[in-house]
This record gives sequence, C-alpha cells and structure tokens, in this order.
Amino acid sequence: MSSVLVIGAGGVGSVAVHKMAQLSGVFSHITLASRTLAKCDAIAASVKARTGVTITTATLDADDVAATTALIRSVKPKLVVNLALPYQDLAIMDACLAAGAHYMDTANYEPRDEAKFEYAWQWAYQDRFKAAGLMAVLGSGFDPGVTSVFTTYARKHLLDRIDTLDILDCNGGDHGHPFATNFNPEINIREVTAPSRHWENGQWIEGLALSFKQVFDFDRIGPRDMYLMYHEELESLAKFYPEINRIRFWMTFGAAYLKHLEVLQNVGMTRIDPVMFQGREIIPIEFLKALLPEPASLGPVTHGKTNIGVIATGQKDGKPKTVYILNICDHQEAYAETGNQAVSYTTGVPAMIGAALMLTGQWSGAGVFNMEQLDPDPFMAMLNTHGLPWSVKDLPAPLDF
Repeated sequence: MSSVLVIGAGGVGSVAVHKMAQLSGVFSHITLASRTLAKCDAIAASVKARTGVTITTATLDADDVAATTALIRSVKPKLVVNLALPYQDLAIMDACLAAGAHYMDTANYEPRDEAKFEYAWQWAYQDRFKAAGLMAVLGSGFDPGVTSVFTTYARKHLLDRIDTLDILDCNGGDHGHPFATNFNPEINIREVTAPSRHWENGQWIEGLALSFKQVFDFDRIGPRDMYLMYHEELESLAKFYPEINRIRFWMTFGAAYLKHLEVLQNVGMTRIDPVMFQGREIIPIEFLKALLPEPASLGPVTHGKTNIGVIATGQKDGKPKTVYILNICDHQEAYAETGNQAVSYTTGVPAMIGAALMLTGQWSGAGVFNMEQLDPDPFMAMLNTHGLPWSVKDLPAPLDF
C-alpha cells in the first residue's frame, strides 16, 4: 500500500480520488490539494459518503515550486498525480524532483502565453528523473492516455504493422446550456481554435482550425460531424511508432457550440494575450472562463454518452486488416457513481489506473515515459473492471477519407 498526493480539485480530480478510494488496498492514504480548499473539502465529503474512506485535504498554489515541494515532503507520498492545469506541469515536476516523489499527469505542458501543446519541455526532464531514480508518466487520461494504450494494444495483439491511425472522440452528451465546455474552458477553447495538424508520410500537415469535417456514425450515439484537429498524443505516437504513415485526431462539435465559438473569436473573447480594461490588465479567455458554467457543475444535467476510440489499419499475418477499439461511457451512470459527468470520468478513471500501476510496480522505471512505452495489458484489464469497458471490432475496410 502507498500514499498518493493528488493536485487539482476539478471534475477529473474528483473522479480520480473517488476511484482511488474504491481501491484502498492500493491507495493507503489519499491527499487532495488545490488552490481552493473548499473544493477539496466538498470532494472529500462526497468520497466519505460514497465509499466510507476519509481523505486529507490541503491548500496549494501549484505554481509555487517551494510550496509544492514542502507539501510533498510533509505528506510523503510515493506518487504525485498532477490533475491541475497543464501550465503547472513543469513546476510540479520540479517539486517532485526536489522532494523525491514519482510523477504522473494527464495532459502535457503548455505555456500560459502561447497555445502550444507539445512534449519537448517535459521530455527534457528525462535525464533528471533517471538520475534521481524516479518515474514520470505523461498523459494518463483518455486522449491522451487510453487512446495511446489502445494503439499499443492493437500493435501488440491485433496487428503486425500499423499503417494508418485515426483517433475519434465523440461527446454525444447534452447539458442544456447554450454554450459550455465539459472540461476547463481555457484549455478546451485553446485546443479547438488552434490550427489543425496531423502526421503523414514523415511530416506534419497543417491547416486552418475546424476547416476539415467528416460525418461518422458513432455506436449508440448516431451520425455526428467530426473535425480534424491537433491533439498532443499525435506527437508521442509519431515518435514511438515511426512505422505509422498517417495519424489523425477527430473530435465532434455541434452547430450551437461552433456558432458561439465563432462569435467569441470574432469579438476577441478567446484571446490569451492581456488587454487593458479599466486601468488593469485582463486576459479575455480567463474572463470568459469566469462567465461560463463550471464544468464540474454539469454532471446533474448532462445526458447521453461519449464514444472514444481508435481505428488502426495495417497487416496481420500478411493480410490487410482494420480494427476499431472503443469505449462508450454514459454521462448519468458516471454521475451516479462519482458525482461527475462522463468527460471528467473518462479522464479521471485512467488517471487512477495509471497511478495504481505505478504504485504496484506493474509500471516501473526511471525517467520520463509516455503511455506508448508501457505495457498496455494491465491497463486494458483495469479499464474493464473499473468503469470503462472496451470492445474491439474488425472493420471491412479502412476509413474512406
């Protein structure tokens, strides 16, 4: 048994600690920390009511390396699970190195002043973590995370070679609001408004944001418009699977969401650079975040399902083969179990699983690791037993677009 420090008290942090509390044989003690203690205490109360497990809470500014180091030294966790904002990844990694704790997150580092999702900053920590004998696992969410594990599983068990890979992310849920985001609005909008980018024939192909659309019929949801966009796991998949000729990421968006987003962009509300307002600087997207519904508040009102998976084409035993590995998650079932909607659930459960595999030694090593570098089998097994069951379909042909 081992103790864990979870940083971040949003919907993902809530799901993760609820699921950790269900595995008291692995997580001997859980501490939840964030800037707002009241959020941590509310989650702790929910965990106690649902599981009977008592967790500790703490106040923390995760931008403050010294304060984070001091908290780690006080709590003495074996592992720090970073479920805070991606702006804070490097500060928390620095604190883990200073205090001697393993590290895990669900999203790669992004600077505050530029919408630039890439692993270079965190990969640069490889030598320091290796020298310290510590393990850092990057991206143990769903995408990135489970989608990379699906790919690794397909390569290990289903295909002798992968030629093309498409990641399909569909949120078929309805929360009833004219415009809201199912996870942190800043990160969501920065992702969606960034230029599209995919990997093809050894190079990155860029395009305008949301400029390429296809319709796909998602199981238990139906036909949805999905848009080509950049997502961080494309970078690690291209690095660790150079055999794959083309890697693309698709996400569905409804017409109302896109209409509101276009207007917000046109009036400058999605800007991430500071502007002067009444004698002080504000960042428009941060102000917009304050106006939008808190993602954690959407659980009671969100109905429908998510459907996220990977379609891989390649060869098996010398013959062409296409496989589709996917998970379908119900918003209301996720809420009934943890008090959070399925977008938080599908990220928080993989965070718990990655943490459990690190604490039990099924995933081990010194240095910085992406999900593609680790054994997919125990992770896939835990998905089936902890709320995110998956299925495999053989498709008759590759995607025709």
